[in-house]
Amino acid sequence: MADWLIRNARLVNEGREFEGDLRVRGERIEEIGMGLSARPGEQVLDAHGRWLMPGMIDDQVHFREPGLTHKGDQATESAAAVAGGITSFMDMPNTRPPTLDSAALEEKYAHAAGRCRGNYGFYLGASNDNLAAIRALDPKAAPGIKVFMGASTGNMLVDDPDTLDAIFRDAPVPIITHCEDTPMIEAAQAAAQARFGDEVPVSMHPDIRSREACLKSTRLAVSLAKKHGARLHVLHISTADELALFEAGPLLDENGRLRKRITAETCIHFLRFCREDYAARGNFIKCNPAIKDAGDRDALIAALAGDVIDVLATDHAPHTLEEKRQPYLSAPSGLPLVQEALVAALELVHEKKLRAAQVVQKFAHAPAQLFDVAERGFLREGFFADLVLVDPFTGYTVEREKVLSKCGWSPFEGTRFSSRIAATFVNGELAWDGQRLIGEPQGRRLAIAR
Repeated sequence: MADWLIRNARLVNEGREFEGDLRVRGERIEEIGMGLSARPGEQVLDAHGRWLMPGMIDDQVHFREPGLTHKGDQATESAAAVAGGITSFMDMPNTRPPTLDSAALEEKYAHAAGRCRGNYGFYLGASNDNLAAIRALDPKAAPGIKVFMGASTGNMLVDDPDTLDAIFRDAPVPIITHCEDTPMIEAAQAAAQARFGDEVPVSMHPDIRSREACLKSTRLAVSLAKKHGARLHVLHISTADELALFEAGPLLDENGRLRKRITAETCIHFLRFCREDYAARGNFIKCNPAIKDAGDRDALIAALAGDVIDVLATDHAPHTLEEKRQPYLSAPSGLPLVQEALVAALELVHEKKLRAAQVVQKFAHAPAQLFDVAERGFLREGFFADLVLVDPFTGYTVEREKVLSKCGWSPFEGTRFSSRIAATFVNGELAWDGQRLIGEPQGRRLAIAR
């Protein structure tokens, strides 16, 4: 393991941007300051004014393992994530078989060891019949419990009212929810099929997976959380309508304690695409919840800037090209996003819609705070050296040939971004040098400090 001195960087951290140097000794940040001198044996990286940020923590990915590894797996998708500046991720439980008890959870952790280029945490899933496993969960074993309050695969749609009530009452960790109302979606799809038959156009997707379906389900989740005082985090907000359900303001109070019991997040694709893009990109931007109108996109960006939305994530969910090329009704929902998510978010900085420090807050600090991730998500002396160096001066165009996700495509193909990832460090080791993956996987199981 090499020690590093990163000089002449513009550090972006905890609401500030400032010039400085950062020393990595072993797996941790040893020193942050100005004019630091290199020690014998240290490797020196001159940042030349590029942005040095804490590695991003993506709290919402579907890396498809176990059971769906023809689409992606922990090794391939974590490699794509590291190339995109994401150094830690939290993976969803809707695999085959689903992660519905502690034994399945620990088996997933064991299988990830030594194979992930980024640090990893895994959610326990909820179903209509695993309430005992939820109650028995060790709070340090998972960042949260995922509840699909909308359509899902297998046994993971939780639609029994008594079970939902009990989960919100008894969950020992934060509850994270996918909020869409299944009966409303099914009725809208039936109406579309009555009109178009089997040739429903993909442009109908935001009408089938409608804003009303999102709003109804999100209202239910918020009402249950308020009833029981539960810690609720609502994933992938896609509409302006839902924003009124959430409180504006910082996550933490003046004493560093969590101020909000109910928090919200959105995803990068809701900030870069809108309804008009279905004409050109079709199923390649089909996801659940659906990408909606330009007005929703603008409202979500404003909600990030105004601290109504607390987290920015990806919902990375790869499918093969063959699957995506099927007709709309057969094509699965989900997009591979980790490799371009950070540069796509930083495009909002270039467009003067967010500050770089706000992107870091939403994509690194907030996930660490909300899910009690120990010693990661910040540029702090003594913390693990999970770092991303961003070149904000040199852009690139996304090309299919350079996609690292196993599915081999990106919804951003042909898009020109203003920034690029110049280097990524995981646990003090260089993992991406701006052109290629370096060394062996260094990812570790995330420690949850509860």
